[in-house]
Amino acid sequence: MDLKDKTILITGSTDGVGRVVAQRLGAAGAPVLVHGRDAARGKAVVAEIEAAGGRAEFFAADLASLAEIRRLAEAVRARTDRLDILINNAGIGTAGAKRQISADGYELRFAVNYLAGFLLASELLPLLKASAPARIVNVASAGQQAIDFSDVMLTHGYSGVRAYCQSKLAQILFTVDLAEELKGTGVTVNALHPASYMNTTMVRQAGVTPWSSVETGADAIVNLAASSALEGRSGLYFDGLREARADAQAYDAKARQQLRNLSIDLVGPASSKFREQHS
Repeated sequence: MDLKDKTILITGSTDGVGRVVAQRLGAAGAPVLVHGRDAARGKAVVAEIEAAGGRAEFFAADLASLAEIRRLAEAVRARTDRLDILINNAGIGTAGAKRQISADGYELRFAVNYLAGFLLASELLPLLKASAPARIVNVASAGQQAIDFSDVMLTHGYSGVRAYCQSKLAQILFTVDLAEELKGTGVTVNALHPASYMNTTMVRQAGVTPWSSVETGADAIVNLAASSALEGRSGLYFDGLREARADAQAYDAKARQQLRNLSIDLVGPASSKFREQHS
């Protein structure tokens, strides 16, 4: 797909695989909206893209805060009148045995890995629809664990691995659910496991020796974002470059509806907007 002048927002693009994806898409002629928490790193990525002849701009936001996610969406809307591709890449890995909570009091991995993308997509859907054909790419994982709706915030039996795997499967349930809702709009949404144990800060913090490169993961993400073979295809899960099947819960309509209802309640003031957009 010709990416020249296609505006792309990539969360978590100041480090790791997100940074490589931002560099590649910038080199392909797309104006890249770089996101991260650290302004210095963000400006460095922007400088790299611009030095290679591309265009980029940095947006700071902590995705552990729903208020900051809304401010990020507002900043994007103020900056551009189109958004062709949204890549929800930012995330927290499995490291740490202690349960942590977000600024809004939710289990941290569920909040950052899943709920942030849910809310950001909701806020930016009008812009994506106006720019159709447009794409949403959710960077999930092969590490998946069925959501326990009786204890989504993992107040019992917590582990970083369990929290991570549950949050990543939630992304995939959301992908399948949103794809159904977006039929006929020209906006597609797909999810993927980019590569196993890439050489990223997240993996190293978990104490794992990397055995995949960020370049391999970037290949898979760019494929979903830009491949002409994915035109009009939606609600899919990929393992790297191959279409695959996710955990069975992703294909359970009742579970997806439960997650949707829970998520609408959790994001609070944005819930009425989300319901209107999906009615």
